[in-house]
Amino acid sequence: MAVQSVVRVGVVGATGYAGAELVRTLLAHPGVRLTYLAASSDGPPLSETYPNLQGADLPPLEAFAVDRAAQAADCLFVALPSGTSGAISAELWRQGCRVIDLSGDLRLPGPLYQQWYPHAPVDPAAQTAAVYGLTEWFGDALADASLVANPGCYATAVLLALLPLARAGWLTPQTPVHVDAKSGVSGAGRSAKLPYTLAELGDNLYAYKVGLHQHTPEIEQVLGTGTRVLLTTQLLPMIRGIYACMYIPWRNGPDLNAVAEAFARSYAGKPFVHARPAFVPQLKAVRGSNTCHIGWHWDERTETLLVMSAIDNLQKGAAGQAVQNFNRMYRWSETLGLSAFAVYP
Repeated sequence: MAVQSVVRVGVVGATGYAGAELVRTLLAHPGVRLTYLAASSDGPPLSETYPNLQGADLPPLEAFAVDRAAQAADCLFVALPSGTSGAISAELWRQGCRVIDLSGDLRLPGPLYQQWYPHAPVDPAAQTAAVYGLTEWFGDALADASLVANPGCYATAVLLALLPLARAGWLTPQTPVHVDAKSGVSGAGRSAKLPYTLAELGDNLYAYKVGLHQHTPEIEQVLGTGTRVLLTTQLLPMIRGIYACMYIPWRNGPDLNAVAEAFARSYAGKPFVHARPAFVPQLKAVRGSNTCHIGWHWDERTETLLVMSAIDNLQKGAAGQAVQNFNRMYRWSETLGLSAFAVYP
């Protein structure tokens, strides 16, 4: 697809995994000119930190300054930790920039945010203005958006799998959903921490933030059905990917044809979501792509509908979806600069 103009784009938090994945993805985008890269301090060229970017024409890495960022770019991606990211995004938004925030700071209203995050909430005006960027479901609102809250990685995998059922009226306050979700270690960020070292995580698997994961209220809020979600997150001894299994109790069984129709209707014309019955997603089949694979199975013996979902946490779960939202903001094809096909093997 040819683009009529080129947008000056900046990435704040370019040295983190999500930030570097944004840079890598944006370099292939024909409508983008990278004009600003920022971290907490000036640093060496980003290609020295990330050798996969050798040969790329990149701006220097600067210490973040709001006035400089607003002058250098028209649209900025902010990929910083929650508690910092949202405040910076709000500042840039007030400066007149279009902003896509990849943290959790703009996804929840203040009182709910404080229940699940150990930080003070962002200015309510910014939180209210932010459009929730689950592109397949809220894409129409993105064209006029100046501030976007990119969804969480687990929330993306779970919501894409559950929203067709919720919108069809099959999820209610009386139907709790149990979610067993596993992630590669890149989702924990680039900071050196003992539990994420090879000696600790290799040949290992364990749950974390049990009963406390911050994507729980995000999922419940977007479902909008009063359904309670028990989200158990676990860390895989691998780099990329999220695999979510959702268990939905269903007395007397669903109409499986209607379930298939709900998924087909929800994702008709949606190039990055592939959903079909009797299909078991694989993480390797989505690695390095902006794609979500969904399958489902009815277990008659336990009267449970199992829905399975797989994404790459750094692509569809972060940078890829952020660029997909960027494309909708500028009224371009959602697929521009993005890959729907995994790196394999």
